[in-house]
Amino acid sequence: MTFYDREFMEGTRGTQAVDWEQRIDTQRLREERTEKALERLRETELGAILLVSDPNIRYVTGLAMTGGSGADHYTLLTENGDIVHWDTADHASNQRFNCPWLHDIRYACPGLGNVPRASGSSSAREFLRSKMAETVTEAMDDYGVADETLGIDIGNGSLVSAFEDRGVSVDVSTAQAVMEDARKIKTDDEIECLRMVAAICEAGFQTITDTAKPGMRETEVWGEAVRELWRHGAFVGGGYVTSGPNTWPKHQANTTDRMIRPGDLVYADFYNIGYLGYRSCYYRTFSMGEPTQAQQEAYENARNDLYDVLERIEPGATTDEICQEFPDEEGEHMDWYDADEFWQMTTNHWAHGLGLQLYEVPLIWRGLSPDHPIEIEEGMTMAVETMQPADRQGVRVEEMVVVRENGVEILSQWPVEEITVIDH
Repeated sequence: MTFYDREFMEGTRGTQAVDWEQRIDTQRLREERTEKALERLRETELGAILLVSDPNIRYVTGLAMTGGSGADHYTLLTENGDIVHWDTADHASNQRFNCPWLHDIRYACPGLGNVPRASGSSSAREFLRSKMAETVTEAMDDYGVADETLGIDIGNGSLVSAFEDRGVSVDVSTAQAVMEDARKIKTDDEIECLRMVAAICEAGFQTITDTAKPGMRETEVWGEAVRELWRHGAFVGGGYVTSGPNTWPKHQANTTDRMIRPGDLVYADFYNIGYLGYRSCYYRTFSMGEPTQAQQEAYENARNDLYDVLERIEPGATTDEICQEFPDEEGEHMDWYDADEFWQMTTNHWAHGLGLQLYEVPLIWRGLSPDHPIEIEEGMTMAVETMQPADRQGVRVEEMVVVRENGVEILSQWPVEEITVIDH
């Protein structure tokens, strides 16, 4: 299997807007995403879908959802292509001014999440859910789909009941499938967003190599890296730096105040770093000074495991076939974990989709794929990750890729052949 080779001058332009070369076209990005969702919707029996999940809302509207407090923003997409968006007072008023591509923005009633939970009253919660359903049914009537089935992308029983009390037929499975299918194949602009966030992560890796020294705490190194990520316009929604014994088994996804020492492995996990909403999952391992023989061998094994998988990802391949290239029981060190089955080894060796969420379709994993395979398609984007222990520490290696017609294009470019050495 060959890897995709980008054409001359293809990929990773600047992060700013310019008029003198083609870069990420945000208007096209929004329009193509909405059209893909609408095409999938029209293939169903639904008259409209209500989107409550933040990534689905952003996919259709282009609005930068922040995680929110649950149903204080929601969006309706009708089979005719109409979009109605509800949001909190300040957000909605700003969106009316700043988002001219959206023509119907209304004030939300948060029927789920923090507001009803904080009310401390069952009657208040019932009121909020009922009012939320009322706002949506009114919009359905306004746009001529009141008698059609409404798809909802979450399966909240109380919200479904609120709609059914108003005579609305609700489907909670089809809308999820519509959005999953629309989002799994990325447009050119989406791919470029992921390539850009990979480049920003590499700026963070460089900052680590420039600043990390013995005696510095993990928190200090991570702080410098985060400063660099924000400087390039990234959203930092996750990630961490660990060192020494905190690298195996993987520490609790948390940077600590441990001082880095000579001979340590230093592990940087840049996950959930966002650029225009598109999330990274990209990590590398560094050695504080020259690595030991055991550390070099562990790194080589992890990298080989990674590329064994990458070489088998192509359109038409199935996840049950590909996952067999991940380490077996011995390579997973299942005896060390006292584990008997692969499903117990979540996150150690797998590939997962990337997009507006950290985990999207596809998932390639020995714990699931053998019995539940899906087919790989051109345009899917994913992160592929591996790990190995070394001298009571551990190395991890990961690449971000997009599936092309003749193999994968590797979006991540930090050197991977050998462990990166930090001189001190």
